[in-house]
Amino acid sequence: MRFEFATPTRIIFGEGTIQEAGAIAASIGKRAFVVTAKAAETAGPLLETLHKSRIEYRTITASREPTTATVKTAVEEARQTASDMVIAVGGGSAIDTGKVVAAMLTNAGEVEDYLEVVGAGQPLTQHPAPYIAIPTTAGTGAEVTRNAVLAVPERGVKVSMRSALLLPRLALVDPELTYSMPASVTAGTGLDALTQLMEAYVSNQANPLTDGICRQGLERAGRSLRLVCEEPDNVPARRDMSLASLFGGLALANAKLGAVHGFAGPLGGMISAAHGVICASLLPSVMQVNVRALQNHAADSQALVRYDEVAGILTGRANATADDGVRWVQELCAALKVEPLGKLGLKQTALPEAVAKSQNSSSMKGNPILLSQDELTRILMMSL
Repeated sequence: MRFEFATPTRIIFGEGTIQEAGAIAASIGKRAFVVTAKAAETAGPLLETLHKSRIEYRTITASREPTTATVKTAVEEARQTASDMVIAVGGGSAIDTGKVVAAMLTNAGEVEDYLEVVGAGQPLTQHPAPYIAIPTTAGTGAEVTRNAVLAVPERGVKVSMRSALLLPRLALVDPELTYSMPASVTAGTGLDALTQLMEAYVSNQANPLTDGICRQGLERAGRSLRLVCEEPDNVPARRDMSLASLFGGLALANAKLGAVHGFAGPLGGMISAAHGVICASLLPSVMQVNVRALQNHAADSQALVRYDEVAGILTGRANATADDGVRWVQELCAALKVEPLGKLGLKQTALPEAVAKSQNSSSMKGNPILLSQDELTRILMMSL
């Protein structure tokens, strides 16, 4: 057995830990380039602590879906301000933007030189500028992943800059920053976290270290995701979901994902819908098709046992089966009013394109069983 595990240099978790950001930044440098989310008020606690620690800063607002164009603009602004560190506070879009900015402050060339699929795919050669990632949502776990996802609208795709060097210097996870999330964002990001934990657990690249992380995350998401949507002021549930998100990010960074994310990347470039919502629309169908494919073609697969284990964790029943897990997720998605892909803008005529693009996705290569073109099409039809 051989596996690797990569993570940020330091992770700080806990309510109120945002107050530590200024002192930590002061130990790194003097001028911060701060990337914030569209809901700029979520950056208030960070900017206050930076001011108290006498850190100069320049702020920019990341778009909902960072593109190559918006990120290049951010990189140019960061270079002009001679920033000696980058801090991102927000959801996955802000955090991924910050990763690219930090990388391009020290690596020569253009953003496209380092992008997969649409770019040259060159490796980063220099360590990025010191980078602090502070999530304000509980879903992507981007604060502990080694890639940054960018949209390329003119090509209708989303692609990644990918390198272990992209891991932040510090991931600071303060559940209090998620308290103001709207119900729809809480549901969408939470379902993304659940999906990442499940896919990493049944992935063909899972390892003993990610297994333990996924089990803990699945237990917390299973008991708290629906609860936090119904009771947004439930502090323990908010804490659980911040941990589930963090654990999902750690797991996906060290074990591949699967067909949900294999589809979600291409679909994110084809329809205008949030990543977590797309994942939620796909998850029940992917689970069902994966389980049937394993039962029919690989009945002795460990992945089938793992789907049973996932069901046991989510339902709280030791004798639960993979089919019980599928039903639990279907009921959760119905309770959270997850819209099907058709209502999110996917047309049936676009299914062949989506299937073709998904087959080239790195996430699809982590699926526990190789799905046929017919099976992939069936997933999309079931999700419409």
